Amino acid sequence: MTQWIGAITRGHNGGAVLLKDGEIVFAIEEERLTRNKYDGGPLAAMMKFLDYTDTLDYLVVAHTQPLAESSRIDFTGGDMYTGLARKLGLIDRSDSAYNEHRQHRQVVDMSFVHHKLHAACAFYRSGFDTATAVIVDGAGTFIPMDLNNEEHMTWELESIFTCSYPDNLKTVYKHLGGRGPFPSTKVQHMNSQREGEEGSHELILDDTAGITKAYEAVTQYCGWAPIEAGKTMGLFPYGKSSDKFPPIYSDGGGGDWRTTDRNLVIPTYPNGAIINEGRYSYLQTQESMRQGNVDLSTLDNRRDLAYAVQTESQQEVLNLIFKAVEMTGNKNIVLSGGYALNCVANYWYLTELNKEGIKLYVEPVSNDAGTAIGAALLMHHQLTKDDKVRPYTETIYEGFEYTYSEQDINDLAFKYGATVIDADHKKIVKMLREKSIVTLFQGRSENGPRALGNRSILFDPTFKDGKDFVNNIKHREYFRPFAGTIMLEHAHEWFDMRGLDQSPHMMYAMDCQPGVEEKIPSIIHIDGTCRIQTVTQEQNKHYYELIEEFYKESGVPIIFNTSFNLGGEPLVETLDDAIRTLQNSEMEYCYLPEYGKLVVLEN
Repeated sequence: MTQWIGAITRGHNGGAVLLKDGEIVFAIEEERLTRNKYDGGPLAAMMKFLDYTDTLDYLVVAHTQPLAESSRIDFTGGDMYTGLARKLGLIDRSDSAYNEHRQHRQVVDMSFVHHKLHAACAFYRSGFDTATAVIVDGAGTFIPMDLNNEEHMTWELESIFTCSYPDNLKTVYKHLGGRGPFPSTKVQHMNSQREGEEGSHELILDDTAGITKAYEAVTQYCGWAPIEAGKTMGLFPYGKSSDKFPPIYSDGGGGDWRTTDRNLVIPTYPNGAIINEGRYSYLQTQESMRQGNVDLSTLDNRRDLAYAVQTESQQEVLNLIFKAVEMTGNKNIVLSGGYALNCVANYWYLTELNKEGIKLYVEPVSNDAGTAIGAALLMHHQLTKDDKVRPYTETIYEGFEYTYSEQDINDLAFKYGATVIDADHKKIVKMLREKSIVTLFQGRSENGPRALGNRSILFDPTFKDGKDFVNNIKHREYFRPFAGTIMLEHAHEWFDMRGLDQSPHMMYAMDCQPGVEEKIPSIIHIDGTCRIQTVTQEQNKHYYELIEEFYKESGVPIIFNTSFNLGGEPLVETLDDAIRTLQNSEMEYCYLPEYGKLVVLEN
């Protein structure tokens, strides 16, 4: 009998995933459907369950707060997501489906194990049969702690788990942060029952921000929303080491662990942390500059603090990885949580990890959308005791696939005043060589924040001014770098892969081999690195063959690839989204290789 498990995650990066007998049918973030960046209510995504099944065996919910705290919508006592599932007929509508606490038997709330769900997502998709999971996150599950007969609310910051099949995920270390003030504490044997486990784990408890929240604090200090930490990562090489402010991380509370300096980074739970710029004259900015049209990212104090948080935080994560190996003895490491999207850090770890024989898997969907995947997979393995290993490299594209007739394409083009012409790879390469920007729309959408050749903007990487040219078109900041996609068989010739066999999910910003930087200046960052995706014909036939054609014409087996969106918008999902994005920009071309068509919208 077929088993259907649906899972959702609430909060920023809301989304849904559907499993059929343990296999992912689809996984998608809510923002891709609603077109609202960081949309946290996965209602539209839930509706997509009905495209594949009219009933669920289980609906699993992930978040950082219990499901009971979500909004009520009816008189049943159910939350809005249970209510919607019932109204859609996905779960039992009868009163007998509820227990004495008015909880639906088909709805499983896993909100209280946020970090474990990050770990489950990474482990089950890693290809390892056993592993140690290292989770570095902003603020996971809210956990009340009794300290001196006073209840303090705390949040997960960093965690370590041992992982093995079918469903053995056990906490061995957890760092909690809270509002405080309260004395920093280290407990060697904290009871693990909250995680549904037997045994105990090491606990660090202090009133500091943690690694990710410190990074977010610097991001906000630079003038962006805390969730836009990728911008700080792009800015850091413009900065330098400075002794005008203290180290961000130091020995914690007189203990034998390190944590953020509270004098510099002030936690503001539950929402994050702020930089205490008033304490350090170098970090202060004149109010007139704040209120004017000054780009804060051009100021040395911003750049230097970005440099500090990048270099110091990645060292702290590396220390945590070594701690994880020491505690568990397992050299298979899976990394997840929001910080794992830091592709600069991911690459930097490799040199030191290789020396110790430590293997690293970085989960591509490390943001909170990944907790829905983790919840679904963990539920499946708990129910079935399935021990099949399913490496994620085999399933790069997990979103929806849309089928369009020739008439559909023409109708959508007409809607936006565009035309449709025949095209093939040769024509597209000729356009790229003539300095045209060509967008690419095909197949299933990517799951996660990276464009991997199905919803991409393409450009010729050999142009020296390409970065500025495309950043202007996309309405992005001047310092933001771009990525490249390379045919896998050429990857080691052009980049120092540091032991990686492939990089299909664009999770590493790699050093170039000698002489490469001059050949592809548009995608080389100021520090000489490039965020690289490798591709094979098996992984993406049309995309690979397009790059192959570009290689024949240019001698360069790499194409400039960035996400098909404009600044502040989600990745496009449908062809309608794609053509509308052309209309709202200076881009004019959208290539549909599956249909041999090119949509042209003259701007």
